[in-house]
Amino acid sequence: MSDENPTQKVAELIKDVRIAMLTHTDHEGRLVSHPMATQDVEFDGDILFIAERSSNKCRDIEAQHPAKVNVAYSSSSTWVSVSGTAEIVDDNAKLRELWDGFTGAWLEGGPENPNNVLIRVNAESAEYWDSPGAKVVQLANFVKAKITGKRVEGDNEVVDL
Repeated sequence: MSDENPTQKVAELIKDVRIAMLTHTDHEGRLVSHPMATQDVEFDGDILFIAERSSNKCRDIEAQHPAKVNVAYSSSSTWVSVSGTAEIVDDNAKLRELWDGFTGAWLEGGPENPNNVLIRVNAESAEYWDSPGAKVVQLANFVKAKITGKRVEGDNEVVDL
């Protein structure tokens, strides 16, 4: 692992991955996942999403205390799994701060709409797999591993947040 603080490393790995999969338990006890646009990754590891209060995911999260969740990120060379709890947060100032054209394309009424809320994931731990480098470097490492029989080297760490 690099010399970075582990929490900062996780934040760095996910900062450019726009869409994550938020997994929670629904009202029937099934695991369900929803694509969500990450709005903010705070220094302490919390993750914010904007959602509609009337959505099934928000109702399911509100009905469970605590609501255990997982947030999965994937890019061409990085995979991050964040585990924690989620809560619905009414914070108009934060909604105004985070609202952008992308959010407005999916949700109606802007940050003033009382149906628009934040989902705050209070991250407890994360695991990441990072194989840095361009696709050409990754492909070369894969070919080298196949020829030599040695596994592809990458960065894998479990982080308590």
